[in-house]
Formats: sequence, structure tokens, C-alpha cells
Amino acid sequence: MKQNSPSVFLTAEWRHLAMVNYSIDPKILAPFVPAGTELDFWNGQTFVSVVSFLFQKTRVRGIHFPFHHNFEEINLRFYVRHRAEDGWRRGVVFIREIVPRFTIAFIARVLYNEPYLALPTSHQIEKSSADENEIKSAAYFWRFKGQENFLKLVTRGKAQPLVAGSEPEFITEHYWGNTRQRDGSTLEYRVEHPRWRFWETETAELHCDVARLYGQQFCDVLSQPPTSAFLAEGSAVKVYRGVKIKS
Repeated sequence: MKQNSPSVFLTAEWRHLAMVNYSIDPKILAPFVPAGTELDFWNGQTFVSVVSFLFQKTRVRGIHFPFHHNFEEINLRFYVRHRAEDGWRRGVVFIREIVPRFTIAFIARVLYNEPYLALPTSHQIEKSSADENEIKSAAYFWRFKGQENFLKLVTRGKAQPLVAGSEPEFITEHYWGNTRQRDGSTLEYRVEHPRWRFWETETAELHCDVARLYGQQFCDVLSQPPTSAFLAEGSAVKVYRGVKIKS
């Protein structure tokens, strides 16, 4: 790493990423696009994704915090890109991120201005009896305003590598985060992980209070069947310290 490169802010493992993806009118996303970035398209379409996964073995600046190293995250995100000196950087922008710990949500809001919310969460992962590395189903739950919300996937077949140019590759191969700051600038941070294997899905079901969690403008889109759904295997990850970009 170059001497002036950002340092690692967080290390963790992200596991069993349930991803349901929806094609969306880019006009709906336009107000959320951070300065210096533009919407990223795949085959002429823009997407939002509800992504639920397990955060495990979490360390912030190398420090392990008791009761804050294993937890669920559920987020709604979309995809952007930013032209830097080294070429196009493909990133994600979050509409809302849900975790079960107030401290985690607070730190993310203060340091990154990320739209975190602390809610009760849980999960159920069903593994194959023949091979525990093969996942049969994944379900994530979060309680909001006294109501149970959930995302459930049932997989089909075995885990497979990403195919170049495919929609699963587009959804998973964004290695930057972009978030609008309080002064209108944009913070960019790098996320490092290997390419993930993924499972196709037999069924996918999302039940959630879209209007109050994400905004009325997302209700029509997220009430339809998803354009695609899959489960990504996950891996160890590194999240680097954020740097403001030029707009």
C-alpha cells in the first residue's frame, strides 16, 4: 500500500448475503446520488437492492468490542460510479442500513454520515446436511414499529462462480462506498474482498414497511417481484478510511 493510502478502518467477515434486486426508474434515484458520482447502469437498467447478511468477527481499527462483533445488517442500496485518476470506481450508496446495536449505528452516522438505524434483528440459515458449505435457505428478520419485517430466500443448486458481464457480477462487484456528507460533499471509501460464489434462488420473499423505512417513492418498486435474487457466499472484508472526493 502506498504511504499516503487510507488506512484500514474496519475488518470483518460478511457471510450469507441475501440479495433481492429491482429495476428502478433512474429519476427516483437521482435525488440520492452523491456529488461527484453518477448512476451506474447494467444493460440499460438501474437497480436498487435489499441486502441482508451477517457481520462476523468485526474489529474497528483492530479493536474487538464485546457484544459488537457478530450481528445482522439489512440495507437498501443502489449503484453509482465515480471517475478517479485510476479510472472508473464503481460504488454503492445506501438509502437505509439496519443493525441491532445502537453504538454501531451511532458511530456510522457520526463518522461516515451513513443512514444507519438500530432495530432488533435475527436470522435463520439452513445448511445442507450433506455439505455444510452449501446453503439451502436464508432468512433475515427485523422488527420495526412493533411489526416483523423479513427477507427470505430458498436456494437452487450449488454455489457457482460469478460469470463475467452477468447481473450477479454487477450487483456484487462494486468495491467502493459513497455517502453524502452534511456539507454536501461526498465521502468515498474502499471495500476489499475477493469475488464471491453465489447461489441462484428458487423463491425470494420480501415483507417490509417500505414507506416508513425507505420512503414512499420506493413502495411501487419494492412491492413487485424482484428482477433477480441470489445468495452470495461472502468472505473476509476490509473497509478503508473514507476520503472526500472532488465533485
